Amino acid sequence: MADIVHFRAGDPALAVWLPRCESLHRQLRTDLPTEYADQIAKILAGGAELAILHEDAVPRALVMFRCYLNTFDGYRFYIDDLVADSASPTGGHGKAMFEWCEAQARSRGCAYMALSSGVQRERAHRFYFRQGMSISTFGFRKKL
Repeated sequence: MADIVHFRAGDPALAVWLPRCESLHRQLRTDLPTEYADQIAKILAGGAELAILHEDAVPRALVMFRCYLNTFDGYRFYIDDLVADSASPTGGHGKAMFEWCEAQARSRGCAYMALSSGVQRERAHRFYFRQGMSISTFGFRKKL
């Protein structure tokens, strides 16, 4: 049976959960700094939240997200990272995590749920389309 634990900045349980989910998170974000826990703590201190779907304390999926007001969407639920364990690709963990996010977004009064996804992640894009998402914008960036 899968359960979801949810964290905000300063939660003392992060000391237990971050080491457990680091390798899972690195499946998506391979360039995270060596000081993983410090980096995540900074991101959470900036307003992000972290949720981990686990089975018997073994992380199977995680999401890092934030809610904020902008001029484009109004109050939006933005997913920074959504990753399901590649070792169990048909376990339904990604879908369960996505549905949890949708419920959170609705309960917080968000008008939209949004995320960005690398152009090379075709499998992820198919998943997002199956969840009812659409491509509404192009994202641009420039290395400085």
